[in-house]
Amino acid sequence: MEAFNTLSGITVPFDKINVDTDQIIPKQFLKKIERTGFGVHLFHDWRYIDDEGTKSNSEFILNYPRYQGSQILLTGENFGCGSSREHAPWALQDYGFKCIISSSFADIFFNNCRKNGILAV
Repeated sequence: MEAFNTLSGITVPFDKINVDTDQIIPKQFLKKIERTGFGVHLFHDWRYIDDEGTKSNSEFILNYPRYQGSQILLTGENFGCGSSREHAPWALQDYGFKCIISSSFADIFFNNCRKNGILAV
């Protein structure tokens, strides 16, 4: 993780509340302990219309061309609820997000973000 003092860029307006860690990174992709390689599976069940992850859902916001390469995610309340898996911040970071903005986070998720260098505000 590269430290930063200022972050600017296009923000992805991810208008969902109560997004849990199973939605951030589904359990079938948690078969390794390295912190890389999870970004391709981020929000898998929303980003893809097939189980293999080969057919993109053109209606999902992260698949819109204008949001490719975004580093800031604006989410609804209670982001990162559910299980305490650290893979969720790993997937967000591996995808390229450096900052998650929400009105509230699940406590363990918030701490896992801090521990892994993601700014959660």
